[in-house]
Amino acid sequence: MKERALLVGVIYGELNQKIVDEHLEELQLLAETAGAEVVGNVTQNLKRINPSLFIGSGKAEQLINQAKELGVSLIIFDDELSPGQIKNYSNFTEEVKVIDRSGLILDIFRQHAQTKEAKTQVELAQLEYMLPRLTRAWTHLERQMGGIGTRAGAGETQIEVDRRLIRTRISKLKRELEKIKRERNTQSKRRKNQFKVALVGYTNAGKSTLMKAISGADVFIQDQLFATLDTTVRSVELDSSHTILLSDTVGFVRKLPHHLVASFRSTLKEVVDSDLILLILDASSGQVEDHYQTIMEVLKDLGADRHQIQIVLNKIDRDEADEHIHFLKRRFADSIFVSALNNLRIEILSQRIIEIIDENYQIVDLQFSYQDSKKMALAQEGVDVLERNYDDDCVRLKIKGARWRINQIQSSLLK
Repeated sequence: MKERALLVGVIYGELNQKIVDEHLEELQLLAETAGAEVVGNVTQNLKRINPSLFIGSGKAEQLINQAKELGVSLIIFDDELSPGQIKNYSNFTEEVKVIDRSGLILDIFRQHAQTKEAKTQVELAQLEYMLPRLTRAWTHLERQMGGIGTRAGAGETQIEVDRRLIRTRISKLKRELEKIKRERNTQSKRRKNQFKVALVGYTNAGKSTLMKAISGADVFIQDQLFATLDTTVRSVELDSSHTILLSDTVGFVRKLPHHLVASFRSTLKEVVDSDLILLILDASSGQVEDHYQTIMEVLKDLGADRHQIQIVLNKIDRDEADEHIHFLKRRFADSIFVSALNNLRIEILSQRIIEIIDENYQIVDLQFSYQDSKKMALAQEGVDVLERNYDDDCVRLKIKGARWRINQIQSSLLK
């Protein structure tokens, strides 16, 4: 049976009713993804945040009573609550559980983690979030309320979740992630001579669908927030002389918990190491600008905002996209408009990627002895041969190719 949930948004500072309503719409999607049934939402205007309960004490009491009347067992705040605020709500009532947006997102990630790496990353983020927030609802298994936001650490069933055990577990998980990071670095070295393209975007913007459209590969696609957490990498031949490594990463969302970004750094390394970032936006969404700012903030946090970025506006086949297509063309002047689902304009995007690779082209002169026929044949693969001269004792080639391909050829000649 689904947990019934009540959502809470607060209007303060630069936030207005419209923005808070939009945030609550997304929070509802998140809650439903986690398996909750949202029965309503509550907003309050605040001049300042109440340090003990976030909202006013009178409003907090009214909120708890409203939840009980509606048969709600879960209240979700759109803003992050401090450990003290969570504790104060747990003292208020044991019947209704109060969590925040970060706790909700962490729970969704826990449900969707499939690989050992994703499970390790999520558990680490969950425990780091949980550690300062231990309350009656979390300290002992027999007293846990269960359900969204309070499940014990991933895979842990019979332990007393206390600070000492959590700290020990956190240390172990960090060591495991360091090992995974070293393995990823080894993989990256093997791929260093290939042109790397990373897909990034808001969750549900259609990244996985676009990856399938470009690569033709069978990737997991589901119309759901955070359908997959694991980075997928595919080798894609755009034409006879342009091959790329295309990676699809976890979707972003506003107010993404800091612990989660930190834990997922090894996965997001594909973005940091890429030569080109394709930033995917949903052209049918009325919150494109907000989504763009959120993505850029995460890229900045990762140190990847200086990379070459090509904006791709997806889902142009939807009726909602027609409503603000002119605004989008003005706002994102050099972007490419596609429909990954219907394979519309995908060849234009592929051509743009080829152009970007070509902008990094290099011309070099190479010399081979007649005995080096294998190396000479290899040096002519994936490049344009501009000149070929046969001298008495050697063959001289002038070739033009992408920097990564020239580096690859020069490295192979040294072996």
